[in-house]
Amino acid sequence: MRLFFSLISLFFVLSGLAQDSLSVSIDTKYREDQFYASITYNALHNKPDGISSTDLSTGFHLGFIRDMPINEKRNWAIGVGLGVSLNSYNQNLAITQNVNGTQFNNSDAILTDVSKNKFTNYLIDLPIEFRWRTSTPTDYKFWRIYSGIKISYLFYNSSRLESNTLSQNLSNLDEFNKIQYGLTLSAGYGTWNFQLYYGLNPIFNDDAKLNGESIDLKALRVGLIFYIL
Repeated sequence: MRLFFSLISLFFVLSGLAQDSLSVSIDTKYREDQFYASITYNALHNKPDGISSTDLSTGFHLGFIRDMPINEKRNWAIGVGLGVSLNSYNQNLAITQNVNGTQFNNSDAILTDVSKNKFTNYLIDLPIEFRWRTSTPTDYKFWRIYSGIKISYLFYNSSRLESNTLSQNLSNLDEFNKIQYGLTLSAGYGTWNFQLYYGLNPIFNDDAKLNGESIDLKALRVGLIFYIL
């Protein structure tokens, strides 16, 4: 009988130790620090008359976001990150160079049989997010809504135009805005989430003119973002 009670006592002691060990392993000060990767469909808004998107345009984005909770429950946070992105735009804005410098025209008006017409931006991104989620220290699948702003530095750009009468590949054009920024929204459940970017400033600076007017094209990107904890 004494042996029985001794074994029962040992069981409860070991159970208590196991529970204490489990409680220690749960991180009540957890952060949702995340690597992210996303793919987007890229469109243009605020287009001048006669300018339109043509083929499918895509973007690829990679980066890391540091999570800083701002309440005790840790379901509200500020996120600040660093990333890189590549964004291509297929459209009918012909970008060419001659002795007079860089020229912008409607390719439909000056060229025939255009097989390729796109420009591409390579950016370093600084995303800043206001974050809400339903996560807990032990729940890694949760609902989230992250909204904020993304500020980007353009470190390289290129333009490619191919037709039966003209072929030009240009790079590092001064007419692109070096600083680009816009509103962001990511929302969903679990790993894959919907993503939206709405550009607030033009892709081109005031030196880019079409028919004597500034080209106020702005970026609109819609896609999926994948978070890696």
